[in-house]
Amino acid sequence: MAVEIERKFLLASDAWRDRVEHSMEMKQGYLSRDAQSSVRVRICEGRAQLGVKSTRDGIYRLEYEYEIPLEEAEELLRLVAHRPIIHKTRHILHHAGHRWEIDEFHGENAGLVVAEVELASREEPFEKPAWLGREVSTDARYYNSNLSKVPYSAWKDDA
Repeated sequence: MAVEIERKFLLASDAWRDRVEHSMEMKQGYLSRDAQSSVRVRICEGRAQLGVKSTRDGIYRLEYEYEIPLEEAEELLRLVAHRPIIHKTRHILHHAGHRWEIDEFHGENAGLVVAEVELASREEPFEKPAWLGREVSTDARYYNSNLSKVPYSAWKDDA
């Protein structure tokens, strides 16, 4: 079983930017999305994936990813995926032995920046960098699948 244990945070500052090791542009769209699961198509660095996720609490989830032909992914995003399509830049950096992914959203989700860290277990300790803000792991508004339903621009005054 493919399991992902992930914690998600808002950012308290831009101090992380000078520690970025790699950045990549991503575009993804959802073929199916509800409170329990989602099916996503993602294109990143010339490769395409179909992803299936299921969660109950926002931290622990089942996740399956399958490589698919780039041409088919582009067609699915163009013709099948729900709108809006998610556009973001993912920045990778390491802090205190953990890999952090910081997603900077564009388009209808512009202004939203979140940091994620994957853990081996729910109880795994990790050092929180000084630039980390409030945890939003269990706030469903911040799930990418929900950002493709109700973009950040539609609710950012409530964030």
